[in-house]
Amino acid sequence: MLAQQTLLKTLVSKGVKVAALTDINNTSAVLDTLRLAKDEPIRIVPGIDFRNGAQQQFIGLAKNNQGFAALNYYLSTHLHSGLPFPSKAPVLNDVFIVYPYKQAPTHLLPYEYVGIRPEELTLLPFSKWKNKLDKLLVLQPVTFFNKQQFNAHRILRAIDNNVLLSQLPKSEEASPNDVFIDELSLRNRFKDYPQIIDTTYQVLNACRVDFDFKHEKGHNNLQHYTGNANLDFRLLKKLCFEGLPYRYREVNDAILDRINKELKTIKEKGFVAYFLIAWKVLKYARSCGYFYVGRGSGANSIVAYLIRITDIDPIELDLYFERFINLFRNTPPDFDIDFSWKDREDVTAYIFHRFKNVALLAAYSTFKDRSVIREVSKTFGLPDHEIKKLQQYPHTADSMGKLVLKYSKLLQGFPSHLTVHAAGIIISEKPLYNYAATFMPPKGFPTIQFDMHIAEDMALYKFDILGQRGLAKIKEALAIIKGNRPGTVVDIHDMRKIQGDESANNLLKNGGAIGCFYVESPAMRMLLAKLQVADYLGLVAASSVIRPGVAQSGMMREYILRYRSEERRKWAQEQYPVLYKLMPETYGVMVYQEDVIKVAHYFAGLSLAEADVLRRGMSGKYRSREEFKEVEGKFFNNCKAKGIAESFIREVWMQIESFAGYAFAKGHSASYAVESYQCLYLKAYYPLEFLVATINNGGGFYSAELYLHEAKKYGAVVHLPCINQSEALLVLYDKDVFLGLQMVAGVEYELVKAVLKERYSNGFYTSLADFLDRVSIGIEQLSVLIRANAFRFTQKTKKELLWEAHFLLSGKKQTAPSPSLFVAKPKQFVLPALWQHELEDIYDEIELLGFPVIHSPFELVTEWPANNVLAKLFPLFVGKPVTLLAYLVHRKKTQTKSKQAMYFGTLIDKEGDWVDTVVFPVVAQQYPFTGPGCYVLHGKVVEEFGHLSLEVIWQKRVALKNLDDAPSTRLKQISP
Repeated sequence: MLAQQTLLKTLVSKGVKVAALTDINNTSAVLDTLRLAKDEPIRIVPGIDFRNGAQQQFIGLAKNNQGFAALNYYLSTHLHSGLPFPSKAPVLNDVFIVYPYKQAPTHLLPYEYVGIRPEELTLLPFSKWKNKLDKLLVLQPVTFFNKQQFNAHRILRAIDNNVLLSQLPKSEEASPNDVFIDELSLRNRFKDYPQIIDTTYQVLNACRVDFDFKHEKGHNNLQHYTGNANLDFRLLKKLCFEGLPYRYREVNDAILDRINKELKTIKEKGFVAYFLIAWKVLKYARSCGYFYVGRGSGANSIVAYLIRITDIDPIELDLYFERFINLFRNTPPDFDIDFSWKDREDVTAYIFHRFKNVALLAAYSTFKDRSVIREVSKTFGLPDHEIKKLQQYPHTADSMGKLVLKYSKLLQGFPSHLTVHAAGIIISEKPLYNYAATFMPPKGFPTIQFDMHIAEDMALYKFDILGQRGLAKIKEALAIIKGNRPGTVVDIHDMRKIQGDESANNLLKNGGAIGCFYVESPAMRMLLAKLQVADYLGLVAASSVIRPGVAQSGMMREYILRYRSEERRKWAQEQYPVLYKLMPETYGVMVYQEDVIKVAHYFAGLSLAEADVLRRGMSGKYRSREEFKEVEGKFFNNCKAKGIAESFIREVWMQIESFAGYAFAKGHSASYAVESYQCLYLKAYYPLEFLVATINNGGGFYSAELYLHEAKKYGAVVHLPCINQSEALLVLYDKDVFLGLQMVAGVEYELVKAVLKERYSNGFYTSLADFLDRVSIGIEQLSVLIRANAFRFTQKTKKELLWEAHFLLSGKKQTAPSPSLFVAKPKQFVLPALWQHELEDIYDEIELLGFPVIHSPFELVTEWPANNVLAKLFPLFVGKPVTLLAYLVHRKKTQTKSKQAMYFGTLIDKEGDWVDTVVFPVVAQQYPFTGPGCYVLHGKVVEEFGHLSLEVIWQKRVALKNLDDAPSTRLKQISP
């Protein structure tokens, strides 16, 4: 947006009244520029510069909105197909075509013209156009404004072509003459041909493209689900009342009043079809057995709850519907719906199949920080080591480095390319070409050439269809339970039962939530301990309190104090009575996005529409808009008019400012808490099934190693991969967990598929020779599988099997199994005496699986502290120094207010209990983390709100045993 603002301001300052915006094969900037131009004395004519590579074919200018749609449609068909543009433009209704002077066809249609540059005028007296001046227009591209921008343009072209700046062909860059020339100078250059100037103005003045950016005509999404507004409303109301028995055992007046209130607002705002679309998509998902979570502010709606878009009861949680939709809110809402990452693509495909005028939203990828330095450096030919030095130590730059940094700074934040929004889908009433062109990314779904912010400006509300691994693990856990415990039925959507389950709540209370969505993270685990959370509502609040802004404002600590202390609550009630009255549930602390609206509306006297502008403005882009600045000023003025002290106004504003952009809507927090509780319930009653599903779906906050460690605590017997028992991923037989063949480093997925397909078809493998007769495999991958002990069913050692593998392959690169009626008996051979070090297996596990599986990492430790204190004994040592050995699980780097690096460490001791550490800057610099492994830690046990951690004084990673240690005692004969 800043680029468009700069362009417009510059053009206006130079007296330009009308200009054509013709990006190359793109219309991304058109709508935002038109919106901004409404506040400036300039008119923008949208168009497209159609090119094959850098070669200009022709320019299209839109006469009106229909012409703009025609241009977008034509561009889209070529972007989808990849076909080049022809030299002769097609017939496009309501469009002017402008050909470059040197490539113009001889015969022109009435709406076609030839663009002539000032420097080409000397050619005119000798050309065929000298007597056809009525067909000529002034063509003066403005690609840059000065020499520095021209240089930046050349760098961008070199980046795009992946060549050195010195090797960039002239044909791949714009002419240095493509700069702004004021009208007087242009008239002077064309003084011998005033007719060209006149014709140019005639064409530009014949173009009028306009859009409703104030949403005075409502939204632009699909207007009617059934084709009729009354039928839509009747259907939505019918679905709501049909859903009542499923959601509520007893229906009271509060529920009925809320339904009628919401339905009335939804109808008045014209969002009925929006709800019905979401209902239809989710009905399809349920018919396929897909799990989903409806989250975001949509969870504030009882209508969404009744028609099963969300699983959040807004009555129970006292959710503020006006946060989602209110009569004063001009911007449309959106639903965020999470699906399993395995199901999301099919749901997306269904939406494109079921509805017309559908597109994914784009996102703008920009040049950032270190990456822009790398890209610019490459065009200057800098070697990799110099680029890294320039990124890390820019103050040491030489003259070439300073030039790189100069242009890197100029290009920082500049658009790099269009990519696809993580989740946004729009469904429009009109063809989307009315607004922009679409392109076809690798995902295979048409994607519109603008982002979510412009979509909102156009009143195109998006549906967020997200992919999430957490839902996949819930779905897979239920499938494993069904197979591992026949007859067991789990209703994972019975949230009243799950939320009130004592075992699930105990896991939350006692730190047993490993694997359970976001509540397993170290920061969340610590917060839950400090808040002593043991129920659903407590988790809902904690989910928003943990967000960065609340912590940065100091209000997270204040919330904990008020939560734990009745005296602190009384103090807050006396000190801040207005805020406490507005937010009694959170003791006067702003925790949710709704709280910003409440404070702005009731405390500062802003309208609900203005309060929502304030909330949205805190989130980034909107903060720079005039409407946000007006609301900010009104906030202060209204408070002063009420007689509120300046210092208190600023304190409240600081809280809003520091956290509003990061805070969750309460319904969003509640949605996250639902998924966490579903995980907690599964973990409480089916821990092995749940943990296996967690690992199979990419884990969570921690590694597969930790989740296997957790499974062992619940009685799992973990086995290395096995050719006869393993699947591609983990598989559970009662309490036996077999690691997947796909987990072995160096084993290709195609081989895994072949091994499993053959085993499913013809049964278990009986020997290594039998395996080689049936599966095509080379010695490298076979050796890896043997070293992973995947052939232990043969009762032979790994070294014996390696000898046999080389013997059977006889130097062949790959076995070539073929069907045979008779199986030849393999030749027998006698092996010499073989010896094995007792540590070989554990190092094979680390190398091939990434961590010790059967063994403990503590088995490799060479030194133990003299007085090793276990984590469970920390309560006896509060305020005292202790020393212990622990295994590093996770470390988080952060900064102090003075920008010094410090760390939070998460480790486990030899009994598997958590050790949370704080490493302050001085210690972090002197005793840094030096990689994975076991650490001896010395520090002071500290307690904060009941949570114990270790404030590290010094730490060091301990050496591991290796194969050279004491060979005489660590070798054993393994031959028969």
